[in-house]
Amino acid sequence: MEFITGNIVVAIILMLLLFKSFVVIQQGMMGVVTVFGKYRRVLSPGLNFTIPFIEVVFKKISTQNRSVEMEFQAVTFDQANVYFKSMLLYSVMSGEEEVIKRVAFKFIDERSLMQALVRTIEGTIRAFVATKKQAEVLSLRNEIVEHVKAEIDNRLEEWGYHLQDLQINDITFDEAIIKSMAQVVASNNLKAAAENEGQALLITKTKAAEADGNAIKIAAQAEREAAQMRGQGVALFREEVARGMQNAAREMQQANLDTSVIMFSMWTEAVKNFAEYGKGNIIFLDGSPDGMEKVMKQMMAMNKMMDKK
Repeated sequence: MEFITGNIVVAIILMLLLFKSFVVIQQGMMGVVTVFGKYRRVLSPGLNFTIPFIEVVFKKISTQNRSVEMEFQAVTFDQANVYFKSMLLYSVMSGEEEVIKRVAFKFIDERSLMQALVRTIEGTIRAFVATKKQAEVLSLRNEIVEHVKAEIDNRLEEWGYHLQDLQINDITFDEAIIKSMAQVVASNNLKAAAENEGQALLITKTKAAEADGNAIKIAAQAEREAAQMRGQGVALFREEVARGMQNAAREMQQANLDTSVIMFSMWTEAVKNFAEYGKGNIIFLDGSPDGMEKVMKQMMAMNKMMDKK
């Protein structure tokens, strides 16, 4: 009976030892094994065998991506406070044994790692922003991210990690600065609107002046052509009158009549026509005998000139 009881105890102990010999590592994790506190080996995902009570799973390392949100303050070169909200995405570099070993033993726990990582990134951004002016910060979002990646990648590799992504979600300033920026934007908008209105007014006045100038040119051209046509009409009228007087005088000469009579008659008809169709013009005629004689002599002289032609 005692023998049977002893065998049962031994069997139970062997089963416990066998059960303790198997360790399951979940997918996305790596196990670090130590022997009496010293690093021994790395366990891959799945079912692994260990020596009970000698090999101990010291730590399980996640190889999946991890993220953390950060909020911190920086000061620009011109002493303006800048507030950042960002998101950090990082992961273990690889599943290689040396990398997993560094991750397992560089920091005492996950909290210490996170504190060092966040403070390193904050310090890098603060150092970069301290060299820039407040007006430049908003336009340097991508440059800040690239600067942080270039500065801390080597340090993270020493810890066994890799910076996957850094996103700066929000950049804000003190309320006084925000109000000042809003006033500057409003002032610039008003200035731009005034400039646009001034340009529009200038264009309108320029077009109006050009239209007036064209109208004046057209009116002057029309007046010149009208005056030219009036002059040509007067010249033609005078030519026709002279030709008619010449023909009438020639016919009277052929009939042995005094040409002065017809010429005087035509002259009086012309004066009558001026009086009937004139528009407000005044014609002064000398009605004395001497005046009549003078007019007759002038008409006779004109008749002789036409005869010579």
